Amino acid sequence: DGAAAPMETGPQPGTSPGSPPSQPTKVKDDFQFVLCEGCRQESSNLKLLTCLHTLCLNCLTENKPIGQCPVCRTAIPQASGIPDMDNLLFTNLQARLSIYKKISNSGGPSCSRCRGEPAAVWCSECEEFLCTKCFEDHQWFFKKRSHEARRVEELRAESAHQFLEDTRKSCNLFCSSPGHANQGHISSIYCKKCRKPLCCSCALLDSHHAPFCDIRSETQRRQEELGAVSQKLKQKRSGFEATYAALQDEAAQLEQAQQEMRELIRQRVEQLVRLIRQEEEELLGLVEARQEQGRRELARELQRVEGVLLRMEAGERLVEKMSLYATEQEVMDMQPFIKDSLEELQRLQPLAARDRAQPGDMAECRARLQAL
Repeated sequence: DGAAAPMETGPQPGTSPGSPPSQPTKVKDDFQFVLCEGCRQESSNLKLLTCLHTLCLNCLTENKPIGQCPVCRTAIPQASGIPDMDNLLFTNLQARLSIYKKISNSGGPSCSRCRGEPAAVWCSECEEFLCTKCFEDHQWFFKKRSHEARRVEELRAESAHQFLEDTRKSCNLFCSSPGHANQGHISSIYCKKCRKPLCCSCALLDSHHAPFCDIRSETQRRQEELGAVSQKLKQKRSGFEATYAALQDEAAQLEQAQQEMRELIRQRVEQLVRLIRQEEEELLGLVEARQEQGRRELARELQRVEGVLLRMEAGERLVEKMSLYATEQEVMDMQPFIKDSLEELQRLQPLAARDRAQPGDMAECRARLQAL
């Protein structure tokens, strides 16, 4: 009987919900990564940029200058400044977390159908909260199916991580053939030739699809591929971090050298007579010009390396969250896009110190000072 399993997990009449543990603060702290990286707010319109940062539509619309990521300043290919790729993982996690927040709320959720009674059960298939009476009607209506229903008090006792893991559906990919997606045909086969999920009927009847593999094997392969690319980026990241630290040291040394030179110029020029004051001002102006030039060059290089590091960090974080929380649909939709971005990062190389121009040369200034 398909209704037997859900009935065992459902509540019995007279069951009273337990007291909710104090978890909202922890939930908020642990899942900050699902928020927009610009305004740090929840949004149903999250976009994934090629630099692997996630921003809401509002932040991208108000972004100045248009065409650059406001976090790492990487170029956005679309002329409108609005990426095409949606961050399905973070959007779906926000929706599932909102359900958990309702469960953890001190008042508890109300029945989604009658709206009056407190909910005793949550059906993950229907994604509805049900009171005891509505749950009995639900079981009768779906007696031929096996809907997973769990008590609200049991869900309330779980952590947010456990709730998200339990509610991750493993078989929610639909057939990609025209007409089948809208009819709810579940895919269990992946065609390597056309790179699309198929139902059993399409795989058997259409000889053009071949070779095949299990859809879970394909999603596992894609997860492993993302993990391998991410691991290589971690190894390369140390080189960019070393370059970033070296650039910071150079900037500090340049600033110190400029200060020392300015002091030396002032000490020497003060010994001269009024007639050569104009030469003093020219020397100071030359130092300022060299200082500004060096600062601009180092600032540009620091900005570039910092942007690459931010993109790498975003990539590592996204791959980690994909591995923990992504459904197969999300992996299938997002993996090629993420992989291209990670491989683009992998091709970047940090500039060696000998390849960079050394700004702030004071040779001309010293020669003129010696002559003076």
